[in-house]
Amino acid sequence: MAKGKESKPHIGIYGRRNYGKSSLINQLAGQEIAIVSEHAGTTTDPVKKSFEITGFGPVILVDTAGIDDEGELGEKRIRKTRSSIKTIDLGILVISGNLFGAFEQEVIREFEKTATPFIIVHNKSDEQAMSAKLRHRLESDYESKILDYNTFSARDKRALIDAIKQSIPESAYKAPSLVGDLIQYGDVVLLITPIDIEAPTGRLILPQVQAIRDVLDNDAVSVVLKEREVDAFLRKTGIQPSLAITDSQVFTKADSSVPDHIPLTSFSIMLARFKGDFDNYLKGTPAISELNDGDRVLLLESCTHHVSCDDIGRVKIPRWISNFTGKHLEYEVVAGLNDLPCDIHEYSLVIQCGGCMITRKQLINRIKPAVDAGIPVTNYGMAIAYVQGIYHRAISPFVHQQSDALDYL
Repeated sequence: MAKGKESKPHIGIYGRRNYGKSSLINQLAGQEIAIVSEHAGTTTDPVKKSFEITGFGPVILVDTAGIDDEGELGEKRIRKTRSSIKTIDLGILVISGNLFGAFEQEVIREFEKTATPFIIVHNKSDEQAMSAKLRHRLESDYESKILDYNTFSARDKRALIDAIKQSIPESAYKAPSLVGDLIQYGDVVLLITPIDIEAPTGRLILPQVQAIRDVLDNDAVSVVLKEREVDAFLRKTGIQPSLAITDSQVFTKADSSVPDHIPLTSFSIMLARFKGDFDNYLKGTPAISELNDGDRVLLLESCTHHVSCDDIGRVKIPRWISNFTGKHLEYEVVAGLNDLPCDIHEYSLVIQCGGCMITRKQLINRIKPAVDAGIPVTNYGMAIAYVQGIYHRAISPFVHQQSDALDYL
């Protein structure tokens, strides 16, 4: 399955200033991709660099500011460094000179809080090797790989790469099939893809491409067509698709065109099951019916894009929800991977996009503050299906064997 940059496994490098984080990144990548300087604090905001691990695949290395930065600006850099931990799949904590204290312990607490596996690397071992006392302490306190590291050693580089391969969770790079459990060899899958003002010129959006590839990977047949061609295709060919997947914006048209006996869902709901917090989405979606005048709704976009006059997240979904509820609601949009507002308790509902451009780890941690606060969360496609009266049909392909999930309807 093709991956965008943000959906590759992310490896974050953390440590104090001048501990050799940037040099370590350059050695791993085999090229000068991070700035190296004798002056402490050269790295400011987290910086992402692509890197191919032989025998493993592409990853994103995240170079971060020193965790011991100073001053008002330094505190802001440290906050950004800690915040980046929510977006990574594996952490590398760089220490040196046998120093391990409050700075390192705070980073490890963030690793543990976000269930992020990590490796401890004692760098510059050619200048001072890790003491037996420190190694014993680290091995006693933490279940992680601990390496003594010399950036000039090819053997140490191989050892670190091996540790990365062994430590990074499979969920970061071995994704389950999107629809493989719903189709069989030779099945026909109908992919309904409107070409409108929001469709990128000359290409399809990522979820549509991912669906095509997943269908092919499962030895089935993809039929890609626009919403206005569905009726004619079914009538003229007599083909009975095993599954139909539609863009959420034309859900009602797809619902009327695709016979009831053919399972129907959307690309966004497919992604919600694939990488989102699907169980909490199922619980949270019906909360749309409980919204009251003055309630605030937070919409989360995981990427930045050109906003059209009929944007799905900023225009259409708010319009559809307001029409459905008949209430005067307030809407706010947060784009990219920016943190949620601090006053998360002031929102009555959070709606997350499909998240096609980010990792599952990033998406789960993105909405975690809302989930922890007990605020209902849902997904673009599930919210659209709900307000258009086809929610049960849209989620049925994924919950037909989960009778408890149907209790949320």
